Amino acid sequence: MSLEQGTKENPWKLKTPPQTSEYEMYKDVKDGKEIIVCTVGKTVLHYEFRCLADLHNMLKAHGDWMELGSADEQKPAKEGTVEAWGRSPDNPVGGWYGLKKGFRGRFGMYIPPLMEELGLAEVEHNPRNNRMKAK
Repeated sequence: MSLEQGTKENPWKLKTPPQTSEYEMYKDVKDGKEIIVCTVGKTVLHYEFRCLADLHNMLKAHGDWMELGSADEQKPAKEGTVEAWGRSPDNPVGGWYGLKKGFRGRFGMYIPPLMEELGLAEVEHNPRNNRMKAK
């Protein structure tokens, strides 16, 4: 991974955990807050940048594999998954890491591959029911 990567001009080019879809992410600042911009086709999602460190810390404390459990914002997240944690009132931000109303879900789909790219986690790449753990 190069230090120049992760900018709007040179985004991280990633694949979803099942390796079926490509997308891009980069770090930006919006309203004075560091965010991750995630572009999937024509859809643009925003996540709080601090979710990377927060998720890494939670996974280290968890100590084992955790199911990703990706779900759209409108659908409930399966309990005990990365997705459920990414929207839980018990996480460090007290709710959603996703910042765009209507597009706050899919945390368990798009954040884990970036964690893997950054060397913070291992992620499975099965057709379904993938898991991750902290490195």
